[in-house]
Amino acid sequence: MSPIAATSASFAADVLGSDVPVLVDFWAPWCGPCRSLDPVLDQIAQEHDGRMKVVKVNTDENLELAHRFGVTSVPTMHLYVGGEPVSVIVGAKPKLALLREISPHLAA
Repeated sequence: MSPIAATSASFAADVLGSDVPVLVDFWAPWCGPCRSLDPVLDQIAQEHDGRMKVVKVNTDENLELAHRFGVTSVPTMHLYVGGEPVSVIVGAKPKLALLREISPHLAA
């Protein structure tokens, strides 16, 4: 499954109501590190389909969400389990570093 684009209107359903862990990528189109992270997040979304999902929030288009969740720089990723944030990852990270952070929280 590919990452899902979430908006202020869909965030509650896409993230907070999810029955699997959700990695939320707060990004912006002008952000170079955000663009370099895209293929990594695509791979993670496909490799862990059914066990977790990846949701992308464009902070330029959803500024209210960025403010609501205290996102002050992009890329910033929040990991949600059961609708609750369990981890915050700031900055572009290699795939293995991201997997180390999220793997303990993946659905069985």
